[in-house]
Amino acid sequence: MSHTATCSVDPNHTHELHDHEGLGHSHGLVDRSIIRSRAGIRAVSWSLSLLTLTALAQAFIYTRTLSVALLADLIHNFGDALTAIPLGIAFYLRSARGERWAGLAVVLAIFISALVALGQTVERFIHPRSLSHLWLLAAAGLIGFIGNEIAAQVRLRAGRGLNSPALVADGQHARVDGFVSLGVIASAAVVALGLRVADPVIGLIITLVILRITWESWHTVRAGLPHLAERRDH
Repeated sequence: MSHTATCSVDPNHTHELHDHEGLGHSHGLVDRSIIRSRAGIRAVSWSLSLLTLTALAQAFIYTRTLSVALLADLIHNFGDALTAIPLGIAFYLRSARGERWAGLAVVLAIFISALVALGQTVERFIHPRSLSHLWLLAAAGLIGFIGNEIAAQVRLRAGRGLNSPALVADGQHARVDGFVSLGVIASAAVVALGLRVADPVIGLIITLVILRITWESWHTVRAGLPHLAERRDH
């Protein structure tokens, strides 16, 4: 009896992915593309939840401190969370072309967040404000660092396992964002020493770092475009 017939009468046989003698044979509907799709959706869903909670916590603290350094980090974290949406759609559709466009959307979102943060920083240079609740400001930076690092771990592990340049770029982006959030802690510390101008200065530094992230993420996504095109053709 052929292997196919045996599978059809075996009640204990489940329609899962199996490799037989290295041939990559699959049964039923659960093939490699579906497994890849589910893993990708799971990764972006976790990172979306983590970064949304991080940004909401920072938004609450911003209303108490009015720190432009925190605002720059907050804007960027919200933008970073939203980049999970096009990535999730691409994985759901199992579309290599969709992943390519999602990667470009990630780069565009990072760039837009940098421009918004730059505008807010310039405004604060022109109209400086006194900061309060500096301990809360430092806590916001710590929250940003932890949230981004966990999201980076999720995205990088999944991106490398799934060979997805867009997801890897998003993971690298989140990892650097974690260190950017430490700049918020530095802002609280320096302002506590009496240097009020330190807040917009650090906000400007954070903005420049975001622009650098944009450039590096673009290179990561662009390097993966030929690979995605080849996978789409097959």
